[in-house]
Amino acid sequence: MTLTGNTFFFPFEVSLMEWFQAHLGSSAISVISFLSAFGEELFMILVLGFLYWGLNKRMGKTVGLTVLMGTVWNPMIKNIALRRRPYMDHESIKILRVVEPGADPMNIAAQGYSFPSGHSTSAMGLIGALALQLKKKWAVALAVIVPLLVGFSRVTVGAHYPTDVLCGWALALLAVFLVPWLQEKIKNQWLLYGLLLVTALPGVFYCKSADYYSGLGLLLGFILGTAAEEKFVRFENTKSILRCVLRVLGGGAVFFALNTLLKLPFSKEFLDSGSAAALWVRCARYAIVAFVDFAVYPLLFKYTARIGAKQPAVSAEA
Repeated sequence: MTLTGNTFFFPFEVSLMEWFQAHLGSSAISVISFLSAFGEELFMILVLGFLYWGLNKRMGKTVGLTVLMGTVWNPMIKNIALRRRPYMDHESIKILRVVEPGADPMNIAAQGYSFPSGHSTSAMGLIGALALQLKKKWAVALAVIVPLLVGFSRVTVGAHYPTDVLCGWALALLAVFLVPWLQEKIKNQWLLYGLLLVTALPGVFYCKSADYYSGLGLLLGFILGTAAEEKFVRFENTKSILRCVLRVLGGGAVFFALNTLLKLPFSKEFLDSGSAAALWVRCARYAIVAFVDFAVYPLLFKYTARIGAKQPAVSAEA
């Protein structure tokens, strides 16, 4: 499937991006490029996993649901605006960090459209939701600093126009305040999930980029996984930092290992083709991975329950 897209921008956006890439040194560009990681999949898994698997499961569900709604809504807007990425239309702008490293940078089906910025939405959604739940000054400060850094990096590496970033932040803030409000108003969990899915599922009728199907799969797996965990597993959070770290590392390993394993039956050409079948395989893959991580993986926690726990003192008479 070949996607083309639309080209629209303000002249100052291109000039600003050209100036950044021309005047920032290679070392600065490398550091700035790394900042994009704070809006990517790995960072989201680490923070969400530390919160859900480790410190506060209930808070983790709220933050996770907020982030994933933004992750689905973002490409739904992208597939309406169909805005091509800056480097696709301006030879003077170089792409220094693609969304899908293994795919052709000019493949819109794989790389996704530009408006709004997915990285900016994820970073603001994750840190913003966390700040709203914690209500701590340091968390609020992070909710300002981290999205700013991520947005700056996305513009500098040539992946997004500045207006992509601004709208990504706005979309994330909608999710940050709307999801907790709905949780408070709608006490029936499945009614809440149904309402949120009603806003997410229309994308199946018109979205043709991989990012929508990744987000939809993660959302479905997260909803079903956390519900199954609540009914059948019911693991306990831990205050042990060591156990938190072990749980996050294990969950991250399960996520990436299973995601890789589920790709094996398919050729790279098929997975990158952007066909309807490939997109639905992607959705199913991410749904399975998320379900296993949130419903099955926590079954292992009972085997690590004693790690980092204080051992009872041995009596001298023993």
